[in-house]
Amino acid sequence: MSDSSNEAAPSLEAVRARIDALDGELLRLLDERAALARVVAEAKRARGEADRFALRPARETAILRRLIASERRAASPSLIVRVWREMIGDSLSVQGPFHVAVWGGRDPGRIVELARQRVGAAPPLVQVPKPEDAIARARTPGGVAVCALEPDSAWWGRLLAAPDLKVFAALPCLAAWGPTAALAMAAVDVEPTGSDTTFWVTDAPGAAAGVIEALGRDGVAADLLFESGGLKLFGLLGFYLADDPRLARAPGKLSGVIGAAPTPLDV
Repeated sequence: MSDSSNEAAPSLEAVRARIDALDGELLRLLDERAALARVVAEAKRARGEADRFALRPARETAILRRLIASERRAASPSLIVRVWREMIGDSLSVQGPFHVAVWGGRDPGRIVELARQRVGAAPPLVQVPKPEDAIARARTPGGVAVCALEPDSAWWGRLLAAPDLKVFAALPCLAAWGPTAALAMAAVDVEPTGSDTTFWVTDAPGAAAGVIEALGRDGVAADLLFESGGLKLFGLLGFYLADDPRLARAPGKLSGVIGAAPTPLDV
């Protein structure tokens, strides 16, 4: 029996030839996938759903988690997410309206980068001077708003008065890309993915520790994310519906769920 460790490594020319062959196969599969997206778009137009936003955050998360959990030799979670986000974003862009508005706060370049990592390069993207502008654009057909999380801005509190909009993603989606720096929202259905953080706002007075303790007595694990303008933004471990009685019993006169996002895909 031969010792595979002593077998000669393939030549550089052979490796390059194999890469060229794989590139051709990847292009064929990519073209087939893009063509299927156009078939879906035609079917939606035939059913009168051409203006319906095709974004489905929970399904995208399920796809990416399955791919990241699959056996592989070298493809990193970062590579998988970037490639598939581009394909998904391109598919969405041909299925109906799809556009993005970004409020970048103190680091607009970073937030635009995170937005592109989430939606890909296909949808048009504009930067706006105020978070309210991004939220307004998200309320138009196919609109997505990405807003930075800043300690002195309570823009997220405005979502209590905009029940049609829901936070559906925390950016970045990989822990390897850094801590959460922005939230993405749109007029879409937000569904549980099996591992989620729910975003909940309250005007409860006093220290956040008191709110956390009250929630904990009801079996809700919470972390304070930001506090500004008399409002507090908490991240709740798990997926909670807006009418959950445990949240109704929590401190505060003005409070509510503003959405939920999958936990980092690489955790």
